[in-house]
Amino acid sequence: MISDPSDDATAGTDRDATPRASTRYAPRRPFDLAATMAPHSRGRGDPTARADAAGLWRTQRTPLGPATLLLRQAADGGVDAKAWGPGAEWCIAQVPALLGDGDDWTGLDLGGHGVLAEVRRRNPGVWLGSSGLVFEALIPAIIEQKVTTLEAHRAWYRLIRQHGEAAPGPAPAGMMVSPGPERWRLVPSWDWHRAGVDPRRSRTAVSVAAVAASLDRPVDAVTASRRLQSLPGVGRWTAAEVTQRSHGDPDSVSVGDYHLAAQVGWALTGSPVDDDGMLELLDPFAGHRQRVVRLILGSGYRAPRRGPRMTVQDHRSH
Repeated sequence: MISDPSDDATAGTDRDATPRASTRYAPRRPFDLAATMAPHSRGRGDPTARADAAGLWRTQRTPLGPATLLLRQAADGGVDAKAWGPGAEWCIAQVPALLGDGDDWTGLDLGGHGVLAEVRRRNPGVWLGSSGLVFEALIPAIIEQKVTTLEAHRAWYRLIRQHGEAAPGPAPAGMMVSPGPERWRLVPSWDWHRAGVDPRRSRTAVSVAAVAASLDRPVDAVTASRRLQSLPGVGRWTAAEVTQRSHGDPDSVSVGDYHLAAQVGWALTGSPVDDDGMLELLDPFAGHRQRVVRLILGSGYRAPRRGPRMTVQDHRSH
């Protein structure tokens, strides 16, 4: 593993079960922890996220250092949050935003869309949360460019296990904290290659790591998206995937996604559409387009399986 002198010397070695910081989050409205946190996990094998009998575990590389966060929803709907590691206090302070406390759906009019209204009625506890960490969301989004989800997840898991560090506190075995910017810049080309990440994506990841500090400066989602798209190799799809997680952006749409346009088309009209058609269908929901997408993706609805099976190449544009 590549060493980083800026890392806290105790990170990944403190197995004390006593949290460094904790809080109780009491939602003012229906709340579903698993559904709200779902976008922040890259599949069941993600070394930075885990669910077990104790609750939902998540590791983060905060501005104060690495941290492990444990979230557990109680029977009364409240969430007990505990954190370990140098970044524990930062994690705990971010919990309300991470769990969508500031997300406001009241302006979303679903009156003319009975199916979507019913999905929301059945899932009133889904909210868009803000991690507050742009760079941490950016690297996996870059890895996911133009490949299948399976390929991207495999690459992410391998790179984190090779170059991350053990999660602080009593996290489940195998949990890791993603590398900081300096470590990402030092990942050798052969490790990117063995993980299945082509030179274009690896160059993009290394180049954005050089400006990570500027990316995490507090700005609104629109400004963050504009900054991201000014970076070589980062386009509209990648920026949307980031701000949906870092800012809980209620209006961003992942234009260029292989599946999304057809999924939205089938759900809203009964027929597949392309990206332009998707944007046209979502235009009446301006300001809330990501909320509508979340409803569609979380509804359990799936487009009919017709035509040839997809190949494993060129699934997403950057």
